[in-house]
Amino acid sequence: MAPVGVCPARVDLLPADSESVGRLLDGLARIWPEGTDRADLRLGLAVSGGPDSCALLLLAASALPGRIAAATVDHGLRPESAAEAQFVADLCAVLHVDHAVLPVSVGPGNVQSQARTARYRALAEWAEQSGLAALATAHHADDQAETLLLRLARASGVAGLAGVRERGQVPDSELPVLRPLLDWRRDELTQIVEAAGVQAVADPSNLDDRFDRVRLRKALAGADWLDPLSLAQSAVHLADADDALEWAAQREWDESVRNHLSGLVYRPKAPRAVALRVIARIVRELDESVPRGGQIARLIDSLESDHPASIAGLIARPTADGLYFSAAERQRKS
Repeated sequence: MAPVGVCPARVDLLPADSESVGRLLDGLARIWPEGTDRADLRLGLAVSGGPDSCALLLLAASALPGRIAAATVDHGLRPESAAEAQFVADLCAVLHVDHAVLPVSVGPGNVQSQARTARYRALAEWAEQSGLAALATAHHADDQAETLLLRLARASGVAGLAGVRERGQVPDSELPVLRPLLDWRRDELTQIVEAAGVQAVADPSNLDDRFDRVRLRKALAGADWLDPLSLAQSAVHLADADDALEWAAQREWDESVRNHLSGLVYRPKAPRAVALRVIARIVRELDESVPRGGQIARLIDSLESDHPASIAGLIARPTADGLYFSAAERQRKS
């Protein structure tokens, strides 16, 4: 792969009846049933220029001719980013696919988190302005397996271990996010790009051992007894479990949470895993913050020991009626 990508003068699309194109269409039909067969609905693609997103572009151009558009988000974090965006623009021009470069700014602090937020915000705005019905990304089975193992190492709960879903939604938007490649291996996607004569972008961070994901990827490459497809399937099962817990948490909220004075009272009846989610929602409702699972767990431990505890801008204390949550300042005044 070239550092910033090399686009040939001509790229032959995959035959419409090829196995790869059929496989993509089957995946889209499963997660985007309302759009697969409707010629008036167009699909947006997030294409960075790496082999995975280039493969998605090539597959989608063959599967949905005239019905896709692509965008490349330029975070401006590396000197090569503008050239990489231009490479994607050139490739889209050869494929007769509309393309846009979306520049975003990322401030100091948690750069990765800010970059992700800015990226999805820019893509959602572009999709709305372009009249696109959904956004597709190139997450694949190896990505999912790596995410699962990384989060296991960090003691994540069910929600974190579920990884990314085949279908989600851009935060603060109605735009569906589709991930039709979650049952594809990285090598399969690379082969599609190489067969087309395209040299995708080589991101140097993918070789940097300072990153946990890079070290894990190298370890997985040497562990032939670990199957990324099976790991990715485990993430799917965990996603089903996460949905079940969400359903239970909604029922627990309806039956066990009520308004009281300037706060909320919760009388837990459900198992701890469900109570964790209910309390997390209470914090979001009253403080508009997103607490970590570990913070909620420590809060429950304190309350079960009959001790008041604080979280975000709230104080929680056991009462005869249940667990009472309200803003710290209000409780001090009362």
